[in-house]
Amino acid sequence: MPLFGLCLLTFVIHLVGRLAYAVRIAGVRTGRLAVSFALFNVLILLSRTSNTFQGPFLAKRVEHSIRAVSGEGSAILSDMRWLLISATLATIVGAICTPTFQRLFSRAVQHFHVHRSMSKLLLHTLTRGGVLYLREDVSLPTTQNVTRLSEGTGLSVGVVCANVVAIALWTVGVFAALYAGTLRPELRVTCNSLSSVINGVATVLMFAFIDPQLSVMTDDVAGRKVSEGTFRRAITALIGARVLGTVLAQALLVPSAFVIAKIAEYL
Repeated sequence: MPLFGLCLLTFVIHLVGRLAYAVRIAGVRTGRLAVSFALFNVLILLSRTSNTFQGPFLAKRVEHSIRAVSGEGSAILSDMRWLLISATLATIVGAICTPTFQRLFSRAVQHFHVHRSMSKLLLHTLTRGGVLYLREDVSLPTTQNVTRLSEGTGLSVGVVCANVVAIALWTVGVFAALYAGTLRPELRVTCNSLSSVINGVATVLMFAFIDPQLSVMTDDVAGRKVSEGTFRRAITALIGARVLGTVLAQALLVPSAFVIAKIAEYL
């Protein structure tokens, strides 16, 4: 697959992950958190499908570089850099689209709650009314989301910083493992399987320390214990952390690949 196609798949994967924050806002606003996340799983299928195709295509690209003449290692590193740039762009686009997606998703949740049919919801998006909703709900983020961060986000600095690190590791994990295979071609299968070393640390950070904090805050907002303004500022902080995380992934790519290659040697 051409590099552009791989970048597009990477873009979709990270865009869907970014829009998860908008789902939380929609769930709080509609008071239907369970339905919100159930509908979001439809989008997750799109992300998972993109991920399924991305892995084999990228692995084949690495295989070709290993079999090619010397010097292709730098070319595959350049490809990885472009893929990480795609992840950063997807995160930024997702941030810009958050207000629009949150409004559209809130309408989708209400429609599904009334009709209780996924097919009717999908057909409704193709009708004139669905198109009108899209035109009405288009909205850009306001600068107040950033300027009011000083009023407090409800999240500690440690949680936000941990999110930066977790996103960086999660973003770079697979790419670093594949690039490690070009550093040690005779161990490339072992290197590829060691992506879990990088992703495992990210998973622990995200699901043991970060996600529980955001989940508790989501419940508190739904229960009117925390203001929606504070929740929005928390989401804004995490969006910024996600962008910084994808940028940090650029710096971690080569060191992570060397770590994976060394671990592969000693196994």
